[in-house]
Amino acid sequence: MPFIHYHVSNKGLAKACCVANITYGDVNTETLEEIWNGKKVKALRQKFSRNESDQRCFVCHKIEASGGKSIRLETFDKFDYKQLAEEPKLPVYFDIRFSNVCNYRCRTCWHGASSKWYNDAKALNSHIGEKAIIKNIQDLDAFIASSAQALLGAEEFYFAGGEPLVTEEHYKLLEWLIAHNATKARLRYNTNFSKLKFKDYNLMELWSHFKEVELLASIDASNALGEYIRKEMNWQEILRNRELIRAFPSIHFKIAPTVSILNVFQIPELYEDCLELQMIEENDLYLNILERPSYYNIQIIPKEIKMKVVAKYLKHMDASKPKEINRAFQSILDYMMEEDRSALFPLFLEKNGELDALREEENPSQDIMLI
Repeated sequence: MPFIHYHVSNKGLAKACCVANITYGDVNTETLEEIWNGKKVKALRQKFSRNESDQRCFVCHKIEASGGKSIRLETFDKFDYKQLAEEPKLPVYFDIRFSNVCNYRCRTCWHGASSKWYNDAKALNSHIGEKAIIKNIQDLDAFIASSAQALLGAEEFYFAGGEPLVTEEHYKLLEWLIAHNATKARLRYNTNFSKLKFKDYNLMELWSHFKEVELLASIDASNALGEYIRKEMNWQEILRNRELIRAFPSIHFKIAPTVSILNVFQIPELYEDCLELQMIEENDLYLNILERPSYYNIQIIPKEIKMKVVAKYLKHMDASKPKEINRAFQSILDYMMEEDRSALFPLFLEKNGELDALREEENPSQDIMLI
């Protein structure tokens, strides 16, 4: 990642990736050139060139140790490291989080990644600052100007948030790329897929300029459970939006559930429901196994309930499914069973109960109520 990747995170910090807490600099006070050729990123490149690991990369290594596919391994698959110089001139893979603007209050999220979370976070004393919206890039024009050469030569842009499809800076960057004939890059999104219209921007027209657009829809469950986990989600709205993009062959749609204690029972059914509804093709499942917050991590499930999860998954894993899907289901089980953190289970009951009380809700899933 430090050889190819430029990630803009909370408060404009340039980091190694969206997972590891490795900061290179601040895009609001430094240029891309200053950050990309700075001492911190060079030190990490040298460390990795010596085949040394970094303890701050523990999330990827933990996922890999349990048989899962980490962001690190995904990046190896997509980019040819053999062609990269030890002192790369420019990044080719951008992950830009313009702000925390979002229209959802997902249970496994927080105020730093969702402006909609602000009032709940304030009530729970977990908010950041006294404003709902946290802008990461203070001056978009200045950011683009200082990063122009790299942006024009990028191979991939990954947009997450917040919610990128309700973030105006995202649309302005697409317009800038189109105006400068820089449309060969892949566009990838982690999106709640709730909105395909924003102000006067024509999203489909903008996407039509790019050869490859991948939508990773953050859907954790269907119907009532999905709406419980991702507050403000409307399942019928998701289905309508899926129909609207069928006419655009350049758009590749996948479901990308975040696997947590809230939905681990339902992942097989979600996959099969989406197949039956013709929302996805057989291999269009992208898993995000939640690491933090720890009280939603599936490793905290008590052992006797873990065994019920295992039994259920084994019923769904068979030769009729693609190997990749069976492997994905197995990676959930391997990660879940790798460590016993059930001492944190009471914290889940406490934290999730606080949110239930605040939102006047209760979990609609009978399976999870077994826990």
